[in-house]
Amino acid sequence: MRIRYIVSLFFCFVAISAKAQSNFKLVPLGVLGGADESNLSAYMLAPQGSDNYICLDAGTLHAGIDKAVANKVFTVPAEHVLRQYIKGYFISHSHLDHVSGLILNSPDDSTKSIYGFANCLKTLETHYFTWTSWANFADAGEAPILKKYHYEALTPGEEMPIKNTEMTVKAFPLSHSNLTSTAFLVKSQNNYVLYLGDTGPDAIEKSTNMHKLWEAIAPLIKSKCLKAIMIETSFPDEQPDKSLFGHFTPKWLMSEFADLETLTGAGGLKGFNVIITHLKLPQTNIVKIKQELSAENKLQLHLIYPKQGVAIGL
Repeated sequence: MRIRYIVSLFFCFVAISAKAQSNFKLVPLGVLGGADESNLSAYMLAPQGSDNYICLDAGTLHAGIDKAVANKVFTVPAEHVLRQYIKGYFISHSHLDHVSGLILNSPDDSTKSIYGFANCLKTLETHYFTWTSWANFADAGEAPILKKYHYEALTPGEEMPIKNTEMTVKAFPLSHSNLTSTAFLVKSQNNYVLYLGDTGPDAIEKSTNMHKLWEAIAPLIKSKCLKAIMIETSFPDEQPDKSLFGHFTPKWLMSEFADLETLTGAGGLKGFNVIITHLKLPQTNIVKIKQELSAENKLQLHLIYPKQGVAIGL
């Protein structure tokens, strides 16, 4: 009987350990939106146990990698992380707080691809990687072209393998005021993470993009394959709707998740990981946003606030 009891405990421990094991490693290089140029939207993502990362947006690179190295997330120098670990950049839209780190660090970077919708890549080609703005490190646009970066245009809804990684990606359009932004659904084996660039609620954006995205990913939540949604909340609820400019408040975010729950079933989002991105300064506003999200979290989402340079297992 004692042996049987020990064996039962062993298998119970194995089951708990397997459940607790994370499938992805997320390293935030920048978590804010707005004025702090040292901490703008950028997230490295790789399958757990792999150093083949992608970077979701690239507002801040150098300062964030330095913090991750200081926190012992990486045991190699920062320049090695930049050049060897990051295999490609996924740019949700062309606003500076999502691309400035990529541009400024391009002289020290290695050859890799920049992924995005064609209109986003065109802005990089015609406004940023030019010889009047910086230098053309890409493989298209103003001559001479240095061919360090390859522009890789994504087709909405089409799954694509990510070069030099074990992952694939599928891109979905989002509304961001008068600009198209992007949601990236990243897959490793049968596990997924969904990252949304800047966007706002369908009701304000006069769009159906959020609902269409929810329809696409709801089955992955029901099957427990989607490990997290990374989504912005830029302003507290006091921000007038007319001044959102393609962003979320806590009230509007929870309204959208209520729409998602109609597709996953009642209680289907309880405990689900939601990583809140793009909090905008001042700090008093960030405090308000967190308080309001907590108060309005009727669906019992597991809200996660990433910290620059601190890894998260998903």
